[in-house]
Amino acid sequence: MCGLVVARSRRAVQDVIKMLDRVAHRGPDDAGMSAAGKWALGHARLAVLDVKSGQQPMLSPDGSTHIVYNGEIYNFRELGRSLPELRTRSDTEVIMKLHASGRDPSSWIQDLDGMFAFAIVDPKGLLLARDPLGIKPLYLGWKAENLFVASEIKALLPVADKIEEFPPGTYYTSEGGFRAYNTIDIPQEFEGDAEGAAAELRLLVERAVATRLISDVSLGVFLSGGLDSSIIAAVANKCTPGIKTFSVGIEGSADVAAARRVADFLGTDHYERTFTLDEAIRVLPKAIYHLESFDASLVRSAVPNYLLAELASQHVKVALSGEGADELFGGYDYLKHLPDEDLQAELEFITRSLHKTNLLRCDRMSMAHGLEVRVPLLDDLRLVRFALSLPTAMKIHPDFGVEKWILRKAFESDLPSDIVWRPKEKFAQGAGIAARLAAWAQRTYTLPSAGRALAELLRFGIKDSEEYAYFRMFADNFPPRRVGLLIGRSRSR
Repeated sequence: MCGLVVARSRRAVQDVIKMLDRVAHRGPDDAGMSAAGKWALGHARLAVLDVKSGQQPMLSPDGSTHIVYNGEIYNFRELGRSLPELRTRSDTEVIMKLHASGRDPSSWIQDLDGMFAFAIVDPKGLLLARDPLGIKPLYLGWKAENLFVASEIKALLPVADKIEEFPPGTYYTSEGGFRAYNTIDIPQEFEGDAEGAAAELRLLVERAVATRLISDVSLGVFLSGGLDSSIIAAVANKCTPGIKTFSVGIEGSADVAAARRVADFLGTDHYERTFTLDEAIRVLPKAIYHLESFDASLVRSAVPNYLLAELASQHVKVALSGEGADELFGGYDYLKHLPDEDLQAELEFITRSLHKTNLLRCDRMSMAHGLEVRVPLLDDLRLVRFALSLPTAMKIHPDFGVEKWILRKAFESDLPSDIVWRPKEKFAQGAGIAARLAAWAQRTYTLPSAGRALAELLRFGIKDSEEYAYFRMFADNFPPRRVGLLIGRSRSR
């Protein structure tokens, strides 16, 4: 994975230098810059595919077109077969060649199977695009007539007065402005029985995981011992026996024990790290700085996620995650209390909102350690659409109240029964840190009771001492009045 920055300004090169320094952690393997008239582009590279010749910014042979790109396109080889004179084995060049074909961007961006954010500058101006669910981040900044683009908010703070998130499923051109190219339309509700749904779901998950094992560098799996990560580990291990798996938690936590059981059952090459509350508190400011959020639910899970990514980065450069199953298949406890007529709409809403919540955490915590994380359940749109087409009764069983029921049924023969039917716990809960962090924050911070300070907190939806603690740490690096309203809020605490 990588970090990208772009500037159109009178001091574009100097601005890109400032911005690039703030996303250097996203790409520890290489860094590059290029200039094209009033434009400058910068790139921090994590080399995963075509390690030797995939440097960025990448230029066209005549030097007129420049691209910086963050992501992985899993079908780039298939797309590349119809393109002329490829000089590299990278997906970056495939994107640049598709752009050079002259086709309308909507006609070829929809062909990209994967996660991506990219910027292309050519004599016509700028093309920006982001994947349908916003797995890869992208932000815009302005100062007077100057335009800036970056992978993270922090890169825009030194150069821009106004900052906005670039919307998922959208592309932008200098000529045509913003256009949505993919709204993840939900097909007609699945009409088959549970057995047929489980069989189709199994095939889709297996195909998504197998496709996302493509890599020219070492690869592993995040394994909490929960249902979602255990399924990903089981499928990946069938493709790559003895694959590396990673887990973290407080000593004696449920996740550490469950992950160890799954790893032993599958025969993976397993690594684990236990940590203390004091270690978590020391990590907290770093995690919030990289997370770019003060949302309590996100911060709680960001701390073990930060430590997990740090552990994995010592052994691999790419990891797979089970992110997204709770949104697609009804994993959160609060969903069980919604009327049937509201449940489907809520699942669609929280899935489309992931770019501001769990996907943001997944990207930022891994990138803090120069680690690429792939999310097979979310960046394969065939799987996403199928999951959203399933009736809610297959997700939260109406008789037993079991969440993610159809996902459990699809893989119940692949894992120990106690893992398949393990009740849902949020990552921070399973890792044993959620209640401890909340108690520490409540002991340490007191929420203002009146005045302007309280009014500002209420403006950003902060209502307790725990989130106030995280907000204070966030404000050390991010001016709340400039970027506070960009912060997504979790529906489930």
